[in-house]
Amino acid sequence: MPSFWDFWRRHRRKVFVTVGVLGSGYFLYKLYVGHRRRLDALEREFAIQRENEELIKAQMQAHFENIQRISETITLPHAMHSLSSRISEELDLSQLLEKLIQGKGQPNTLTRSEKLVLWDRLKILSFTRMVLSLWATTMLSLYIKVQVNILGRHLYIDTARSLGSYNSMESGDVIDREDQQKFLGSVDFLSQCGMATLISDMETATKEVLQGKQLRSVFNSTTLQETIMQILDTFISMGSTYSWVKYLMPEDVKAHSKTSLGDDRVPADVTLFDQLMVEARAVLSSAEFGSIVDISLKAVVDTVVEHMEAKLRGGNVTLGLPLAKVLPQVAQMRPLLLEEPSKNHFIQVIKNIPEVEPFFTLLYANTPTALTND
Repeated sequence: MPSFWDFWRRHRRKVFVTVGVLGSGYFLYKLYVGHRRRLDALEREFAIQRENEELIKAQMQAHFENIQRISETITLPHAMHSLSSRISEELDLSQLLEKLIQGKGQPNTLTRSEKLVLWDRLKILSFTRMVLSLWATTMLSLYIKVQVNILGRHLYIDTARSLGSYNSMESGDVIDREDQQKFLGSVDFLSQCGMATLISDMETATKEVLQGKQLRSVFNSTTLQETIMQILDTFISMGSTYSWVKYLMPEDVKAHSKTSLGDDRVPADVTLFDQLMVEARAVLSSAEFGSIVDISLKAVVDTVVEHMEAKLRGGNVTLGLPLAKVLPQVAQMRPLLLEEPSKNHFIQVIKNIPEVEPFFTLLYANTPTALTND
């Protein structure tokens, strides 16, 4: 026993140090094990979250591509066909041409004043039809891109809200298919409801610009481009700011005050279709969209003039031709401007404008109300 106490007295400090070191080591080991377990759990959680995010992104991308496919292969071709048919019906040149041909073959059937009236009417209708087709093609292609990106953004928001929930993604499309089809189908408003007012306003603008231009007036490439732009500028300035919206959308869209996209307090009587239409109106009424319209119209006008230059090269339109010789090419531009989208060179021109894609990228990433200065 004395030897134990002697040993303890001599070595107790070492024992305390050893026990302290071993205890600290064991404590640190337990801390490390616990920390390692928490890290492993977090890594598993992050891995599951990444898998969920990848799944949602893949499903969202597939749905967005499906919306684009529907708009490009069904919605836009259908809308362009309806537009072409309506313009051909409302701005038919065949009767005027028949009368002029008949008057040329039978000189006594028309007086000189009657011929001048017919030619003046042909001049007005030809330019009205071409510029209206140019404007409508541009606006329709841009409007459908607005729709696709609004639908895509809603898809992103809805899928983000359901992040990590497999069941909510597997239950079906996050955007109701009926509302989606109804929204995309609203592009028919232009041909079904907005066309009468559009034709009347465009014809008024055309008359104002062409009133001083005679059939013998010399037209070259510059004159032609300036004339088309003057008609467009006059047409646009006739209404209030962004007045083009009235031709593309109904006036009675529910104008409910919208909260932020992250706020779920949407009035109960507002359907998703109502919300989509209100957002589309906000985009079409924005200064940024107005800038894209201006850029796109100028690009299409330049392309139209280049096309007509190529067609009239034999007549040397660069130096100038009488307006009477330019009119046939003006009249023939409508079918080309309203050609089926996959073959439509003018729609491709709009898609390739450098400023267009960034605008729609911004639209996809932000709420429409953030784009408008109203």
